[in-house]
Amino acid sequence: MAKLINIGFGNVVNTDKIVAVVSPDAAPVKRMVQTAKSNGDVIDATQGRKTKAVIVTEGGQIVLSALQPETITKRFSEGLDYEDKGEKLP
Repeated sequence: MAKLINIGFGNVVNTDKIVAVVSPDAAPVKRMVQTAKSNGDVIDATQGRKTKAVIVTEGGQIVLSALQPETITKRFSEGLDYEDKGEKLP
């Protein structure tokens, strides 16, 4: 069963497909996002707000989020803690 984490505004991502969660401020990340936009591989989940995190997935898709990378990473880690303990997410 797929594990999903909320990346803001009711949008969720499959945790099994996440490769990296990075800040969009670095020049290489900006180039990666622009290249993905031109290829049609960007999913914008910011709801018009400033992009604060870039999520890279296995298939090469890029997901833009208005949440901080630390927040997404924390949610990802908390989900794994529940899984390790055999508990269900609330």
